[in-house]
Amino acid sequence: MISTRHVELAVVGAGPAGLSAAIEAAKYGVSIIVFDENERPGGQLFKQIHKFFGSREHQAGMRGHDMGYRLLDECEKFGVDIRLSTEVWGIEHSRIGIAHNGSSEIFDAKRIIIATGASENPLCFPGWTLPGVMGAGAAQTMMNVHRVLPGKKVLVVGSGNVALIVSYQFLLAGAEVVAIVEALPEIGGYIVHAAKLRRAGVPILISSTLQKATGKESVEEAVICSLDDNFSPVKGSERTLEVDLICLAVGLSPLAELCWVAGCEFKHLPELGGFVPIHNESMRTNVSHLYVAGDVAGVEEASSAMEEGKLAGVGVAEDLGHLEEDEAKKSKEEIIRRIGSLRLGPFGDMRAKAKAELMNSGVKI
Repeated sequence: MISTRHVELAVVGAGPAGLSAAIEAAKYGVSIIVFDENERPGGQLFKQIHKFFGSREHQAGMRGHDMGYRLLDECEKFGVDIRLSTEVWGIEHSRIGIAHNGSSEIFDAKRIIIATGASENPLCFPGWTLPGVMGAGAAQTMMNVHRVLPGKKVLVVGSGNVALIVSYQFLLAGAEVVAIVEALPEIGGYIVHAAKLRRAGVPILISSTLQKATGKESVEEAVICSLDDNFSPVKGSERTLEVDLICLAVGLSPLAELCWVAGCEFKHLPELGGFVPIHNESMRTNVSHLYVAGDVAGVEEASSAMEEGKLAGVGVAEDLGHLEEDEAKKSKEEIIRRIGSLRLGPFGDMRAKAKAELMNSGVKI
């Protein structure tokens, strides 16, 4: 018989959003347990060796892994219980089923925050199953966590911020970035990242795509071509590049399976990565005891994920009676203001409008 334990708040995911949510709720006296399937907490932050930029209130100038260590220090300070190498295999009403070291256990939680992040989008092309084709996240894990260089001559597909940042990290690790190809007629990420790569001599080829990869036992060559205004290959524009790694950075999708299982309602918003669980300003879903935070609630940046985590933490603390309504309102308004400052510019404005559409969906929350 599987044993059942009780807790006020269960957080699924020990990345930037989950840890921020746990810390914020713990500040007000909520008892918390955090589950994560990985061997170490921190999520994507420990892959980010570059300095974040923006405002001082969003920790501009700090490297991602330093942010991760700061979050872990705060978790220890506020007594947050983090269970690693633990898989959450199901959610039914307020109960969470977990597996650890070959045994299962049930936790009955008054409130649940799902902060499972996002998964990398695949890209299918002839040769895509060859060794030497991998996602940008996998490449970052190998380089920045395990200190293994996955390739020496790299073709990067995509030009969003993830693509541009990982390309620069390839250079720092000693690899050659042969080219970056982008199907759209403009670079998708911040120009400050692209400019660093161009100064380093990396070609960024817009209106271009990868046609196929070839090799006997692993990637040896990649064929790229130009695209016309209808995204059709331009005849005669094919080029063959000698590469041993093709790094795919073609977007992320919310990792929301647990939200589906729990009965959340969804809305499809391409600006936020696809199907996103509908939630209100406090990050509460239509399932009254369940909150979301971070990329599972719509793909954005790590700074936005941490702020959303704080918002969910405050919402739970208020919901459980640990925080008075007036104080909670004041805290939420300040966090929402900070999130708003992160959504400036064309990309941020697009995401802000998509978030507003989520909250005005007509679903009863």
